[in-house]
Amino acid sequence: MKKIHSLFNFFLNEKFKEKSEHIIIYISIIAFIVHLMFIFLNKLDFIHLELLSKLFNNPIAAIYTPFSFILIYEVYLLVYYLPKSTTIYIGKQYEIILLIIIRRIFKDISNLELTSNWFAVKYDLIFLYDIVAVVVLFFLIFIFYRLSERQKKNVVINEKIEKFILTKNRIASFLIPILLFLSLYSFINWINTSFFSVNALVYKFEDINKIFFEDFFTILILVDVLILLFSFLHSDKFSTVIRNSGFIISTIMIKLSFNTEGILNVILLVLSVVFGIIILFIHNKYEKLQTNI
Repeated sequence: MKKIHSLFNFFLNEKFKEKSEHIIIYISIIAFIVHLMFIFLNKLDFIHLELLSKLFNNPIAAIYTPFSFILIYEVYLLVYYLPKSTTIYIGKQYEIILLIIIRRIFKDISNLELTSNWFAVKYDLIFLYDIVAVVVLFFLIFIFYRLSERQKKNVVINEKIEKFILTKNRIASFLIPILLFLSLYSFINWINTSFFSVNALVYKFEDINKIFFEDFFTILILVDVLILLFSFLHSDKFSTVIRNSGFIISTIMIKLSFNTEGILNVILLVLSVVFGIIILFIHNKYEKLQTNI
């Protein structure tokens, strides 16, 4: 058991994080070039990828692939920061949804019609919603991290907090193999659906942005609840309980967004981050008030 735990901890150290960052960059570059080659071959009719035309009919769509690997690295960073900082851990969730939207833009950009009747075309509207969402979410994430920095200045590490950090480290250690299995399963299932099951593709392909991440955020909700329950063993502070509960609600809103599209999808994502910011802001004010009492 100790050997297994040590192996998982290996994935959570600084050296592995730095190495994995370089590896992901190289893989992203190679994947981008390979995707471009497939698009080129598809254009010349050397291969036929009509069923996946949204990803193989425009060179700009090739950016979708390296962004997918960047998202994988962001998922790893989320697990990496889970034991170290709750707010950074939540912030990484927000970064992931922002990157998902950016990746979605690169995939859907080939569907733009750019007609004079802009607001009557579905994909043109979705593109507009996503562009606005990127700017708004980027600004909101900036605010969230600013509030997070203010909170860090008031944190005092004691024995109870150290035990809680150790508990979160163990949770993160066991989360790694679960996410590895989920990512492999999602990828294999997508390959099978895309290339070997034409009937399933009719309704599956439209949800390509949901692959892995819908299940991933479900797991995060369960992990967040588990962390909240363990936190009661180390702290009974009202403000901390409400903050952590609020973050769970924020994650649930992100999860719900995967079952929506268009303007409702964007609204849910923006509201999830706004809700997290408000919870963190009130928590910081509450902590300051308790300190002055």
